[in-house]
Amino acid sequence: MRVIAGSAGGLPLTVPKSVTRPTTDRVREALFSSLGDRVLDAAVLDLYAGSGALGIEALSRGAASVVFVEADERACETIRGNLERSRLAGLAAEVRRSRVLDYLKRLPAGETGRFDLVFADPPYARDADTAAELAALLQSEPLAAALREGGLFVLESLDAGELPWGQPPRWELSRERRYGGTRLNYLRPLAAASRPESPDR
Repeated sequence: MRVIAGSAGGLPLTVPKSVTRPTTDRVREALFSSLGDRVLDAAVLDLYAGSGALGIEALSRGAASVVFVEADERACETIRGNLERSRLAGLAAEVRRSRVLDYLKRLPAGETGRFDLVFADPPYARDADTAAELAALLQSEPLAAALREGGLFVLESLDAGELPWGQPPRWELSRERRYGGTRLNYLRPLAAASRPESPDR
C-alpha cells in the first residue's frame, strides 16, 4: 500500500495488523480521481481510519486538514507513524482514538458544518453487529450536520444488496461506483423537509 499522488506520492504506508481490509490502491486512485480539485484546501473527516490511507492521500493532494477517527490504539499509532514518515504530521492532522458513533455523538458544536469531505470505511455488514453499525452511521444526524453546505460523504461498502437507509433516509445518493466487491457511495445530506421515501439512484 502506498500514497498514490501529491507531495507524498509513492510513499509506502504501514498497515496495522488489526486492520484486515484496507482500501486498495486501485479504489483510492479511482476515488481521488473522481473528486479532483474538490480535495484542494478541503477540511476532511476520515472515519474508521485504519492505516489513515484515505486521509493521508487527501493531505498529500492538498487538503487543508484531516481528522482521523479510529477506535484501535495500534491503528492510531500506525496513523501517527505514517503521518510522520510522509511529513504530513502537524496541526493539519489530528488523530482521535474513539469509536466512530461515540465520536459523532460527542461532536463539538464548533465542528458542526466544519467538513467539506467525509470518508467512511466501516466494517462490511456481514453480521448483525456490523449491519447495525452501518445502519446507525447512515442515520447519524451529527454526521449529516458535520458537513458544510455542498459537502460530500463518501461511504465504502460491500457491493451486495441495499444499504440500510432507514426511514426517513438522511442521505441522497448522488453517485455510485463499483470496483470488484467494493462499492463507493457518494452521498449528500437531505434536508429534513424534503426527504423522500428512498434515495434517488
